[in-house]
Amino acid sequence: MHAQHNIGVASRIGTYSDAVEVRYGAEYGGSGGSWLMTAGTPGLAADGSLPPEFTAQATLAWENVIRILKDANMGVQDIVKVTHYLIRRSDLEAYLPVRTRFLDGARPASMLSFVNGLVWPEMLIELEVIAARSDDHHR
Repeated sequence: MHAQHNIGVASRIGTYSDAVEVRYGAEYGGSGGSWLMTAGTPGLAADGSLPPEFTAQATLAWENVIRILKDANMGVQDIVKVTHYLIRRSDLEAYLPVRTRFLDGARPASMLSFVNGLVWPEMLIELEVIAARSDDHHR
């Protein structure tokens, strides 16, 4: 079964979901659980505005990811992979403490890439997360 999770970020950009959760049952071993895959999640504010400053965008991107995780009854401890897309190498030093603060000790697999641009020219960062949680953790 698939469930869409929408916090209002993706709808400001296009016609897709902020995240999709895939549930699996005990037939796959164990007690069942779910996988959550987010779309690229930028640092858009709730009103659709995009701060001009990198640290503000990075903070909002992580806050958006946390909102998506909460909507799926998950947290940062459930992240198994995070991909970070930055457009400027010069922002890396400012980004590392933001990432560390939001991961709060969690150590998922991670990939950071510098790209030429994102969907809006003013976007400086986008995050993509895969999270997993077994039903045993929901109890």
